[in-house]
Amino acid sequence: MLNIVIFGAPGSGKGTQSARIVEKYGLNHISTGDVLRAEIAAGTELGKTAKALIDNGQLIPDELMIGILAAKLDSLAGGNGVIFDGFPRTIAQAEELKKMLVARGQDVTAMLELDVPEDELMDRLLKRGQASGRADDNEETIKKRLVVYAEQTAPLKDWYKNEGKHCYINGFGELDRIFEDIVAAIDSRL
Repeated sequence: MLNIVIFGAPGSGKGTQSARIVEKYGLNHISTGDVLRAEIAAGTELGKTAKALIDNGQLIPDELMIGILAAKLDSLAGGNGVIFDGFPRTIAQAEELKKMLVARGQDVTAMLELDVPEDELMDRLLKRGQASGRADDNEETIKKRLVVYAEQTAPLKDWYKNEGKHCYINGFGELDRIFEDIVAAIDSRL
C-alpha cells in the first residue's frame, strides 16, 4: 500500500496536488477538511463543534479527528493506498496515524511538504474565499490559521524527517513542475 501524507500551510496546494496524485497512483483521498465540511453541512453535533473551532481558526481536538479518520479509513474499499490531506496536523496526530496504520499492517510511505511563501499563501486563500465563498478564507481567520500552522503543525517536518519519510517540495510556481517534483519524490520511495 502507498500511503502519502501531503503537508503544507493552508493554501499551499494540497487539494490541487492530491487530486493529481490520486489519479496517477489510484489512491483513495481522505481530506479532513472535506470530511469536516460534510459534517458541518449535515448539521451534526460534530459539525457544530467543528464549525465553532474552524471559524475561530482553531484545530479540531486530536481524539475527535482520530476517531473520524479511523472510521473513514475503515470505510474505504479498494485502491492502492491513501493520501491524507490535512492530517496529521500535530505530532500527537502523527503518532496516532502511525499506530492506526501499523494496526492495519501498513505505514506512511512518504510525507510530502509543499512549501509556499506566506505572502503567496495569503493571496491564494483570499482569492479562494472570493471564488468559493468559504467563510474561513478571510484575512483575519487566514492569519490565525497561519499562526496555528507555524506553532502546531510545522514541527511535523522534523518528526517525519526522523521517521525517514520527509520529502521537500517547492510548492511555489508552475503546477506541472510541482507535480513532476511530487512524482519524483513518490517514485523514489517505491
